Amino acid sequence: MAAAAEGQEPLLRAGEEEEEDEGQESRDVVETQEHYKSRWRSIWIMYLTMFLSSVGFSIVIMSVWPYLQKIDPTADGSFLGWVIASYSIGQMIASPLFGVWSNYRPRREPLVVSTAISVAANCLYAYVHVPPSHNKYYMLTARALVGFGAGNVAVVRSYIAGATSLTERTSAMANTSACQAIGFILGPVFQTCFTLIGEEGVTWKLIDLQLNMYTTPVLFGALLGIINIILIFAVFREHRVDDMGRQCSSINFEGEEGGVPDQDAEGNVDHIAVVAMNFLFFVILFVFAVFETIATPLTMDMYSWTREKAVFYNGIILSVIGVESVTVFMVVKMLSKRTGERAILHAGLLIVLIGFFILLPWGKKLPNIQWQEIKNNSIPRTVSSEMVIPFWSLQAMQLPSNHSEPVGCPVTQSWCLNTPMIYLAQYISSDILIGLGYPVCNVMSYTLYSKLLGPKPQGVYMGWLTASGSGARILGPVFVSQIYTHLGPRWAFSLICGVVIISLLVLEIVYKRLIAFSVRYGRMQEENC
Repeated sequence: MAAAAEGQEPLLRAGEEEEEDEGQESRDVVETQEHYKSRWRSIWIMYLTMFLSSVGFSIVIMSVWPYLQKIDPTADGSFLGWVIASYSIGQMIASPLFGVWSNYRPRREPLVVSTAISVAANCLYAYVHVPPSHNKYYMLTARALVGFGAGNVAVVRSYIAGATSLTERTSAMANTSACQAIGFILGPVFQTCFTLIGEEGVTWKLIDLQLNMYTTPVLFGALLGIINIILIFAVFREHRVDDMGRQCSSINFEGEEGGVPDQDAEGNVDHIAVVAMNFLFFVILFVFAVFETIATPLTMDMYSWTREKAVFYNGIILSVIGVESVTVFMVVKMLSKRTGERAILHAGLLIVLIGFFILLPWGKKLPNIQWQEIKNNSIPRTVSSEMVIPFWSLQAMQLPSNHSEPVGCPVTQSWCLNTPMIYLAQYISSDILIGLGYPVCNVMSYTLYSKLLGPKPQGVYMGWLTASGSGARILGPVFVSQIYTHLGPRWAFSLICGVVIISLLVLEIVYKRLIAFSVRYGRMQEENC
């Protein structure tokens, strides 16, 4: 683009394109080049914030269970569900609060405060081994505070929705979800790399800090959080455009960027569609939370993996799935222009359903029984005295004497004695399908939701959407830790399939209502909405 006259900014008009600036699309709006660049720099900071939020969750997800067992032997599988769910409890409480805050004050405030809370919580997690007792409750508190800090996801999503035009929205939301997925990829990758330090690691006695495979990842996450705070202060600016892409004054804060009041905000949001999308988003996050939570205990039970092997191998598997997810996000951006968001969301839910259906136990071979309890004659009362342990399971109980850690399916879970094992090929196939369906559902639900709300302030609405997802992350781990432990994978995954089928029915019912705000009121026409 030719340089503007001295003292003036070059203008971007419909039909002109800036190839060097990502996100620029043809639009009927006058926008200064400086405003455009500043707007997208700020959006990129939001991408980074989203990335760090997901890293904060995933960087320890594979090691929470073995670390919990190490610092507090009194912790059981049910408590593991609460530790994982505590992250989402904190996020569910914080998301609406940060959403309201961002509607009335500069977004920099909730972003900085929430990130600082996450940094402090990660440091607390690194010290949960220090107290002489009740260590599991310190871990619970640390994860809850990390989740509280992650409530800034509502601020991030609402800012991106308000700072992009309708034509930019799908791409921007896909990029946001891609950054979130990359965080989920690199979190387990970081964890896998840090396993090389080992369980003992090194101890910095001066400050009583253990640097091992469990604590180093969270300290690394704290460092990334500090960098994020610096970038928010240095680069982030308030911007807002309407659905047409016209620059508007910020509703929540009158900053340096001027603009005209948004006249397109008139009209009522379709609350039936909003509630339906919250439900669908709840289901999407619920089934993925179940999938994340069950990975480590399932593979330890089915394949007799040690704690260290389970963390390492699942970290690799989830990293590969994460790469798959990022590829899906990039494809979805192009595919949505041809088929529309609703059809893609429908397809994504079907793929997830198939993934969990494959995960059901189908064979005849039983998993190896954990030998330690049989050796110590400590079969619990939950196992009936009339129950016969198959001969091939008895054979599997014998392990080499150099094993210091009991492996296999614990007999305390009575279903281990009569439920077929899930073959590794089943598990990996299911991983691939869920890794394909989840990112499709994730980005399409966010995109449709933001388009439903239109140019209205989205902080509170995004806060409730994030809270519904957090509620799913609370119930998912608790559900799977209870149902899986007491009834086994057949019941757990059958119920998940039922929940996904219900969500597909709900989508069919509200399908025609899931259209953009501006399209609904006739201000714009959008194909394949």
